[in-house]
Amino acid sequence: MKHIKGIFAVVAIVLLSGFATISPGYDIGDIATDFELENIDGNMVSLSDYKDAKGFIVIFTCNTCPYSVAYEDRIVALDKKYASKGYPVIAIMPNNTDVQPRDNMDAMKQRAKSKGFTFPYLKDEGQKISPQYGATKTPEVYVLQKTNKGNEVKYIGAIDDNYQDAGAVRLRYVENAVDALLAGQPIKEAKTRAIGCSIKL
Repeated sequence: MKHIKGIFAVVAIVLLSGFATISPGYDIGDIATDFELENIDGNMVSLSDYKDAKGFIVIFTCNTCPYSVAYEDRIVALDKKYASKGYPVIAIMPNNTDVQPRDNMDAMKQRAKSKGFTFPYLKDEGQKISPQYGATKTPEVYVLQKTNKGNEVKYIGAIDDNYQDAGAVRLRYVENAVDALLAGQPIKEAKTRAIGCSIKL
């Protein structure tokens, strides 16, 4: 009996230590590591490619989630508004395409063309980047600012407060965050809850 209890104790310790090493992803003030992911045009894209950028609006999104689809026009609008000001949109598709084949690269290309995406639409092959960030939803946004230390996480969460109706939005979280950074002001709401579909693992 003691031997069995000892085995359970060892198993419990191993499980707990395993859980303890799981990274929750980035928090405000963390430095995001760079990545190299394939774009829909076949080129590999890294944040370091953007020499003149002041920061980035990194958005985990996909073709198939109704929430992501509802936000597509607003994502395009964000890039049109802020890319020229130094904060381009970088869209990343994080889903496992074996689980959700309608998010494969061919589908990504078709979606980007039909919606007129003006920004990179990258595939997180092997799902290596979304866990680093701690992204769990599509869409989910990380606003980064270039600093002497690297790309610092300044905002995490939703695009705005109404996915259903763009005309009824009251709080534009991402716009408010980027506007604050451009003005050299603190961000009033640096974290919000992303509303969307779970990333398919």
